[in-house]
Amino acid sequence: MNALDFPPFDYRVKKVNGRVHIFDRSRGRYVLLTPEEWVRQHLVRFLADHRGYPEALIAVEKEVEVCGLRQRFDVVCHDRQATPCLVAECKAPTVALTRATFEQAFRYNLALAARHVMITNGHVHLCGEVSDEGFRLLPGIPFYTG
Repeated sequence: MNALDFPPFDYRVKKVNGRVHIFDRSRGRYVLLTPEEWVRQHLVRFLADHRGYPEALIAVEKEVEVCGLRQRFDVVCHDRQATPCLVAECKAPTVALTRATFEQAFRYNLALAARHVMITNGHVHLCGEVSDEGFRLLPGIPFYTG
């Protein structure tokens, strides 16, 4: 896989039926290593190792109901009261981040109501804060405040 704009981390991979799988510590199992999964794994490790988000409070690829439809988000971080505080949408490194990407993350956030919404393709990371005044981009990915 290609290098991303995240610090390196230790990971385990194995081949299953000729396809590479990576061990996802959040899910406790091996998952198929797609380009999007490579970004997702880097983001989760970055959040836990460099921004202080407790691993036990990071959810990966879980379903949420949005406007009566079941959707699957990429990453949601929770505070110590189990309230979502950051929702992130990951794309493969070759996928450009567009308004539609942010709209996808915001749809998930309709149900989650996280304070921070983020999108990344591993090279570009855009994160912002949601408030009563609207949405404003942040200069970087926020640290966990619990």
